[in-house]
Amino acid sequence: MKRTLLLLAAALMLAACDKKLDLDNPNYPTTETYWRTAAQADAGAVAIYNALALEGTYTRSFPGLSDSRGDDVQGNSPWADLVLVGRFTIPSNSAPVEWIWRDHYVLINRANQVLKHVPQIEDAQFTEGHKNRILGQAYFLRAFAYFNLINTFQKVPLITEPPTGKDDYYPATAAPEEVWKQIVEDLKQAEALLPMSYKNVVGPDAGQTGRVTKGAAAGLLGKVYLYTKQYNAAITQLEKFTKSGGIFNNVYQLMADYRHNFDTQHENNAESLFEIQFTAEGGTDGNWTGEPNANWRQFCALAVTYAPPGETWGGYKDYEPSPGLYTAFKKEKTIDGKSDPRLLVTIASYEATDNSTKIYGREWPYSSKDVKYLRKWTHDGLGILEKETFETGGINYRVLRYADILLMYAEALNEVSRTAESYAYIQQVRDRAKLPQLITSKPNMNQSQMREQIAHERLLEFAVEGQRIHDIIRWGWLYDTVRLAELKERDTDFASWKAGREYLPIPFNELNNNKNLSPNSAN
Repeated sequence: MKRTLLLLAAALMLAACDKKLDLDNPNYPTTETYWRTAAQADAGAVAIYNALALEGTYTRSFPGLSDSRGDDVQGNSPWADLVLVGRFTIPSNSAPVEWIWRDHYVLINRANQVLKHVPQIEDAQFTEGHKNRILGQAYFLRAFAYFNLINTFQKVPLITEPPTGKDDYYPATAAPEEVWKQIVEDLKQAEALLPMSYKNVVGPDAGQTGRVTKGAAAGLLGKVYLYTKQYNAAITQLEKFTKSGGIFNNVYQLMADYRHNFDTQHENNAESLFEIQFTAEGGTDGNWTGEPNANWRQFCALAVTYAPPGETWGGYKDYEPSPGLYTAFKKEKTIDGKSDPRLLVTIASYEATDNSTKIYGREWPYSSKDVKYLRKWTHDGLGILEKETFETGGINYRVLRYADILLMYAEALNEVSRTAESYAYIQQVRDRAKLPQLITSKPNMNQSQMREQIAHERLLEFAVEGQRIHDIIRWGWLYDTVRLAELKERDTDFASWKAGREYLPIPFNELNNNKNLSPNSAN
C-alpha cells in the first residue's frame, strides 16, 4: 500500500504542475484530464480486475498462504516463509505477507477511483446501463478485497475514497464491524447494479465472460451473512439460488464432473459464480512481483507452485496435502465401492485400485508410492507439462462455486435448528461424488452432529481452495480443546499455533510507517 500511495502522490504532483501550465498531455493523463469518456471508465474497471492477477492477490501468495494455514495443506518449500505461515509462526516482515496487504489495497484504490470519478463523467456515448455495470463491478471488487483482508488480517483500515490530502495517506485501523458493514453495503449496491450476464448488454463489455455478475454479488453477500453469523439473512439471500421462484434458481448448477471446475477447458462454467481470469497466452515477463508492465503474462503461478517435483514438469512442490486430508477422503466409499472421486482431482496419489498410477501421463516416477502431492490447480492430467509452459499456468481460479451456495445454505438452515432440511442440499453435492444417501447412513442427526458433518463435507469439496482456514476460524475450533486436538492430529502444523496467530500479522513496514495502524493479535 505504501508504494501505491507514493505513486498516487506523484500523480497528484503532476496534476498540480499540469494546472500551472494549463496543458493536457495525452501521454501523461491526470485525474482531471482522464475521467472524461465511457471508454476511459471501462478501462478503469478493467484496471481493477488486473489487480486480481498480482503476486499478493491470486497469482500466487494469497491462495498459497491461505491454503497452508488450513488443515488440508502443509508447506514443504525451501522458501521458509511458505512453511512458517502454515505453522503460524510467520514474522511480520515476511515478503509474501506484505504483498498480500499491498496488492489488495492496490485493488481497493483502483475501485475507489472508479466509484469516485465515473458518476461524474458526461459522455453522450456513456449509457446509464453501461455506467451502472461499471459501478457495480467496482462495488463488488472493493467488497471482495475487504472480505479477503478482514478474514486474513483481522484488523484493517477502511478506505473508501481516493486520497486527496496528507492525512489520507495514513489511515487508521477501522473497527471490524465497520468493515463488515461496508462490505455488505457494497455488495447490495453491486447486486442491484450488475446484470445477470453480459450476453445481451450494449457497450464494450457486450458478450464478455469473466466480469462480475449479479449472481456473484448475491452469492458473496450470502457468504458474508454466514461468516458474520446472520443466519436468517443468509438463508433469505441464498434462497435466491436454492428455492423455486428465486431469481437465480436454475441459473447455476453443479458440473457433472468435479474436475471441470479446475481445468482450462471448462472455465466460467455453469457452476461458477465468480473466478479470476488467467491465460497461458502472451506476455514475456512473469508477474511474480514488482511494477506491472504491458509485457506481463496473466498466468496463475499455482500451476507450478503446487506441482510435484519432476525433471519433466519442473514443479516447485512448495505445498503438499496434509495426511489428514488424505485420510478424510478415504473415510467413505462411493455407492459402487470406490474412493471419493474428488480425492484424485485434489491429490496426486498412487492408487492402484482406482487405476491411478501415473502423474503427468508418466508412470509413477518416485521411489515411494506413499508420497502425496497436490493435483488441484496443476496441469497434471490436462496433457500439459509444466516445464514446457513454465510461468504460463492458464487455469482460472474459481472463487465462488454453486457447490458453496448449497453447503452454505445447509449450514445456515442447521444453525437456525432446521437441521432436517439441510440433508437435501448436502446430498446434491454428495451425489456428484457418488456418495451414499446421508439421510439413510446418518438419519436424524441433531444440530451438533450436522455441524460436524457439514464441516467434513466442506473439507472434501473445497480442499485447496483457500477456504479451510476461514472455516476453522469462524467455527471457533482453535479455541475448542477437542477441535484443536483434532486439527493437530490431521495437520501437525497446528501444534505450534498460539492464540491470535491464526491471522497473518499486519506487515511491519505498514505499522512502522503509519502510526495510526493498530497491530492485530498475530503481531
